[in-house]
Amino acid sequence: MGVYPVRSMCRCLKVSPSGFYAWRKRPESTRARENRRLLSRIRELLEESDGTFGSPRVFDELRFEGETCSLNRVTRLMLNGGVRGIPQKRKWQKRGPRTRPNGLENHLKRQFNAKGPNAKWATDITYIRTGEGWLYLVVIIDLHSRAVVGWSMSHKQDKQMVLQAVLMVCGSARVMRQ
Repeated sequence: MGVYPVRSMCRCLKVSPSGFYAWRKRPESTRARENRRLLSRIRELLEESDGTFGSPRVFDELRFEGETCSLNRVTRLMLNGGVRGIPQKRKWQKRGPRTRPNGLENHLKRQFNAKGPNAKWATDITYIRTGEGWLYLVVIIDLHSRAVVGWSMSHKQDKQMVLQAVLMVCGSARVMRQ
């Protein structure tokens, strides 16, 4: 074919020359055509996302469009096709051990059962990643009914968002009635 004779290469690879020529004339398989079409769509999705999607996100988009494929297939096609998303840098901050500020004590002392409504509340702050950055959520739960009685969201984590959640609970008619 090129530099080396076909018969010599077939002998080294322990393949019959007739088998090699038959393989060359064989039409492309349905699976290979489907893979080529899918890889083309993967490249389009990556271009639309400015190269930020990885295989899990590409897989989700393809499934949303109605494609029948697996995550492993998408990953394999991206690897073999030389297509890669740009990984985002993780910005985790390691925090040291926390100490309770002076003058504050733990009133619950890990007793999370309440005898009546609005006797004990618990609060937590979590963060949610969005397309525009991090969003912080404060939730206040009544430990008697386990119902959310107040919440607040903000793009920055500060005491103002906690106060808003507490004010929501204090201002609600349900708390005032009980």
